[in-house]
Amino acid sequence: MRTAEEEIVSSCPQCGVEIRTDRRFTTWCAACEWNVDPQGPGEEKRGPAAVRRRIAQHYGELLFTELRAGNSGGRSVSGLFAYAIALTVHGLTCILAAVGVWGLIAGWGGLGMVFGLFFLALAWSLRPRLNRLSDDDRVLLRDEAPELYALVDEVAAVLGTRSVDAVVVDVEANASVTHLGLRRRLLTLGLPLWEVLSPQQRIALLGHELGHFTHGDTRHGMVVGTACRSLSTWLYYVRPMPNPNVVQAVTNLACVPLRLLVTAVMALLDLLTARASQRGEYLADGAAARTGSTEGAVGLMDRLMVTDSIATTLQRETNSRRLRRTGRGGEQNADGLWEALVAHLDSVPASEFERRRRVGALRGHSVDASHPPTHLRRRLLLDGTPVPAAVTADSVRAERIAGELADVRATLARDVVRDGYGDL
Repeated sequence: MRTAEEEIVSSCPQCGVEIRTDRRFTTWCAACEWNVDPQGPGEEKRGPAAVRRRIAQHYGELLFTELRAGNSGGRSVSGLFAYAIALTVHGLTCILAAVGVWGLIAGWGGLGMVFGLFFLALAWSLRPRLNRLSDDDRVLLRDEAPELYALVDEVAAVLGTRSVDAVVVDVEANASVTHLGLRRRLLTLGLPLWEVLSPQQRIALLGHELGHFTHGDTRHGMVVGTACRSLSTWLYYVRPMPNPNVVQAVTNLACVPLRLLVTAVMALLDLLTARASQRGEYLADGAAARTGSTEGAVGLMDRLMVTDSIATTLQRETNSRRLRRTGRGGEQNADGLWEALVAHLDSVPASEFERRRRVGALRGHSVDASHPPTHLRRRLLLDGTPVPAAVTADSVRAERIAGELADVRATLARDVVRDGYGDL
């Protein structure tokens, strides 16, 4: 809660309206928008990420207009082209493997075997890689978190989709879903984001993520997704060598055409899948509203607007705790880390959330380069008919889920304080 010492009362130097704000945050005027964005948009970044963000902005605005008019669209011709390109990429890998086998057989006992082994090794490194859990993933299985899985199952049932097979908890202020292998489904929950959400906002988050399984998003599908990873491997192989000698400089020059070709194919896949990706995000927002209510989904959007505050708060807390060693054996004290994060986010005044929303509209804020602008996602939810929650979580249920997460909360808090946030 904000204290009286933190409140500042002043007059807007531009229009004279009285301003009440929190001294911890930017002073601005809601009437004339004086100082709403003191830092400005900054210099526009260049490179593939900037191109993807501009594409996302374009399709995000276009789809907002279409979806608000009631046209949900569907799979487009561009998605079919993306699949064709992805299959071509995988076909090339198969050709390399076939050449490797031929070279191995034809050159058996001679230098041809080296030729064959080289192509087989190259094809193996470019093979379509399915997602797998790593040894570092903190996995919660069903018998360890039955109440959490029951909540996820209920959200999935409302959306008419299959639930997940595993839940991973990490320290990112985000959440995601993906496939494990061919059939299994994985939900990744970022604990910093989960902690600062209300029970209904958490249900909306689950609805959004599980909603991705019910709508087509070719960029994250198995065929296109694995092709993108293969292309990234190609790009790694043909990257220019730093500080080259004469031979390396010639090699760098010879790789330029292939590097440009791989970059162009990756950019084309980005372009062809952008519309489907943006559409998938908007439809997943609708799933969030159906499961956690429109109010819960909109509240989730507001929290996503301040994910930088989540990172800043955790960095400040971890730096402070690392300076004072109060634990057993001189270890840093990680107790209360998540509570401190929640307390800070709960103390952010409504005026700061409103300022962030307006800045987001000015700058076209989005969660990342694959998401539509956040303010458009929020507006689309608010422009529609308010939807009540199909899934609810009372205080008892929320406490049981918190108990299931207690061990991983403590472990991640110790990791964050020990290693610093952003360094894990």
